[in-house]
Amino acid sequence: MPEKADDERPQWDNKAQFLLTCVGFAVGLGNIWRFPYILQKNGGGAFLIPYFIMLIIEGIPLLYVELTAGQLLRAGSIGVWRKINKYVGGIGICSMSVSFLIGVYYNTIIAWCIWYICNSFQEPLPWKNCPLDENMTGYTPECGLSSPSQYFWYRETLDVSSAIDIGGGIKPHLLGCLILAWIIVLFAISKGIASSGKVVYFTATFPYIVLVIFLGRGLSLEGAGVGVNYLFSADFSQLANPSIWLTAATQIFFSLSIAFGGMIAFSSYNPRDNNCERDTLIVSLVNSFTSILASVVVFSVLGFKATVEYKECVSKNIEVILDAKDLPQGSITIESYDQFLADNDVADLNLTRCVVEEFLDTSASGAGLAFIVIADAILSMPGPQFWSLLWFLMLFCLGIDSMFGTIEGLITPIYDLGASKKIKQFYMICIVIVISFLISLTFVQGSGTYWLDVFDTYAGGLPLLVIAFFELISVGWIFRYDRYEKEVAEMIGQRDNWFKKALGYYWWATIPIISPLALLAVFIGYLYEKFSSENTYDAWQADTGSNETLEYPPVAVAVSAILAVCCTMWIPVVAAYKAIRTYLFPRNIVDNTTEEQYDMPYYVNTVSQDNQAFDGMSEADQNRKTNLA
Repeated sequence: MPEKADDERPQWDNKAQFLLTCVGFAVGLGNIWRFPYILQKNGGGAFLIPYFIMLIIEGIPLLYVELTAGQLLRAGSIGVWRKINKYVGGIGICSMSVSFLIGVYYNTIIAWCIWYICNSFQEPLPWKNCPLDENMTGYTPECGLSSPSQYFWYRETLDVSSAIDIGGGIKPHLLGCLILAWIIVLFAISKGIASSGKVVYFTATFPYIVLVIFLGRGLSLEGAGVGVNYLFSADFSQLANPSIWLTAATQIFFSLSIAFGGMIAFSSYNPRDNNCERDTLIVSLVNSFTSILASVVVFSVLGFKATVEYKECVSKNIEVILDAKDLPQGSITIESYDQFLADNDVADLNLTRCVVEEFLDTSASGAGLAFIVIADAILSMPGPQFWSLLWFLMLFCLGIDSMFGTIEGLITPIYDLGASKKIKQFYMICIVIVISFLISLTFVQGSGTYWLDVFDTYAGGLPLLVIAFFELISVGWIFRYDRYEKEVAEMIGQRDNWFKKALGYYWWATIPIISPLALLAVFIGYLYEKFSSENTYDAWQADTGSNETLEYPPVAVAVSAILAVCCTMWIPVVAAYKAIRTYLFPRNIVDNTTEEQYDMPYYVNTVSQDNQAFDGMSEADQNRKTNLA
């Protein structure tokens, strides 16, 4: 690119800003509320074997491709893939579409966090007790059938409807939190990386401070060891199950925030000689370390909660035994309970089964883990308001960091297309946020949580696998990896020691061969899993105080299909358009230069070579040449 354009591109103030932003984008809510559940349900410690194998053959190579491509070509997702090859320019449009749709719903989760933060100052916490009914004579029936924490989540927070096709109207308290969430995002990214790069000093480090605090507190609680041991107890027989490997691959893929375009955008602001190989390893390993750390924290707290529930269960059984056997109070304790059952026949008393592991088995995933299970466990801690505030502030920071990358994956390509010459950055960001806010009103109505799951599955799931696969194919085969590696080596320096040489062989083996094959297998397995399972969702029913499995209505199925198509169609559409255009107009005459000369080889030359390409040309011809590319 011309030297002027290169100099005008903003850069990070320092390396720490870039790394913190990438780590903040990669480490998200899924590390906290999805990975611990997956680890426990898929063989415990044995799951770490396929997890790290998939990290090596899939996650790290994909992240390396995105960081090197952005830094090498100094552009967002659209600019990068258009310069790699004109036929794969649709990859960038797909990434931008995914970033837009995910940003639309992701901020709703931040709004939930804000709502819980505001309620964390109450004494007692509002999800501790059931509210009274209208006659003030007993508890609200819905809460009595479920639990206070479930009631606060489903009724007081979401005010959820009983089905996805029942709107239920916009909830004013969630609307207020959503507006505040979008305002926070606006001011955090109002000046691009100049503002968000400073915000991440807090938002990317605070979650680790909270995790360490929770780790110390959690491990000191009674029953914490039971929870951690249960988490990591290895069931190696699970490794024979193909679904475990599919789960590991998808977890690694989605956890690193690949294919959104955010990583490409962030790396495009790096200096040309930045060591992006080292950055790739740092971000990948920190992300995995965070997932394991979060798992220990979560299950130490869940172990404590399970122990409390176990003791409550045993205490109730003891009361039943004492009444039935006419025994004096204190003759049976919690410690002597198991021995009493072994020595006496109490089968006729219909006692409740009390097993700590079974209480741990009931742990949830996703929002249920964060807003119900952990929120409920916090109630049993001394000073629950403090722990509640810390927990939901941590979730808020994780969500905000993810929003930075999502919005950057959308804004940077728009500016690379020339929007910066027509509209100021702040106004462009305002336009994007206003449009996103209007669409996100869908998620603060009664059925909003059901629609959020639809968007998360069909905009943030399958399309990302498609995008990542074509990224690898574009670099490894369409452009050819030997050429790509040569350009990267010229950018970051030759491999002059054994470690760098080993990394070079690793990239050669994974990026063009192993990673695409692994991703193709994941894609096929993911499709099989989605289409072989029933097209259903869980809907909360007030009259039973529990979830009921319902089938998606036709409108939800149609929206799902539209989301998946809109996020993937641009790859074949752009390729077809370029092929037709090349066939009809084989030569674009600008100083007798063919269009192919504006692919990547032209752009990855040094600044001096770029300037030579413009020597002797009028300003009008230079502009035509740049616009054509």
